[in-house]
Amino acid sequence: MAHRPARLALLLAVLVAAAAQAQTLWPDRPMTMIVPFPPGGVADTVARPVADALSRELKQPVVVENRAGAGGALGIGVAARAPADGYTVLLSLSSISILPEADAILDRKPAYALNQFRPIARFTADPTVLVVRADSPWHTLGEFVADMRRHPGTFNYGSSGNYGTMHVPMEMLKGSAGFRMTHIPYTGAGPAIVALLAGQIDAIASGPSTVVQQIQAGKLRALAHWGDQPLAALPGVPSLTQAGYPVRFAQRSALFVPSKTPEDIVQRLRAAAARAAADPAVRQVVAKAGSPIEYLDAPEFQTYWDADASMMTQAVRKIGKVE
Repeated sequence: MAHRPARLALLLAVLVAAAAQAQTLWPDRPMTMIVPFPPGGVADTVARPVADALSRELKQPVVVENRAGAGGALGIGVAARAPADGYTVLLSLSSISILPEADAILDRKPAYALNQFRPIARFTADPTVLVVRADSPWHTLGEFVADMRRHPGTFNYGSSGNYGTMHVPMEMLKGSAGFRMTHIPYTGAGPAIVALLAGQIDAIASGPSTVVQQIQAGKLRALAHWGDQPLAALPGVPSLTQAGYPVRFAQRSALFVPSKTPEDIVQRLRAAAARAAADPAVRQVVAKAGSPIEYLDAPEFQTYWDADASMMTQAVRKIGKVE
């Protein structure tokens, strides 16, 4: 009997050591990075070099899985329901903050709740850019707004889906500048840009990374952006606030995990994300696409995310019900 406490202590020590060893083994198989949009958009542009860097840091493949649909809600919902074991991460845009409020306005069951996620890091925060075809009659924001006012509802614009990160900023501009356009939703930024190039729509509000090459090639023209500072990738393009329209919007890309993911895995992911953001290969690829790294670690990003979600909620409520 006297030996039982000693044996129990030994057993506990073995179990603790085994648990610690199990934790250090993560990850011991490939991971999935869900991107809730099709290839060709801002999220996908950032996700692929980041996934490659995380693969190098964590010594396991991080496979990008595009789960497009419903303006991002489909893929985000899949990530929210994934096991909280560190093997599924989400690379999402600002739409993660928008869609639950949109579901509430439309009286439908939300695809997910914000508290189902825990932020790991923000990688980029790109002001949206107002883009038209290079052969369009609009060379300045002033010309564009004047024409929209003269012909209300005649022209259209495309987006990545209702209440998405291409829809909300255009609605904010329409409200501020006092004009009407017809909204044509697509399944992501890539298809919307293809439609713009094909002449099926007249304008889009997009992150710089998905349009800068087409602008440099002379196929598209940027008229303005939703930021506060000049854009390094598009020098000379004015901000909307400079033109007298006080609207701001950033398509930020960020990494999330299910909220119940173990703390030790969260800390390892934060460290790996920080190293990925500092990786010269990642920074070069993302900057070349017109979307420079603007990294925030989890605590700072949480503060940013809370403020962003509050602003997006108000914007969606102002838009109202969109069928």
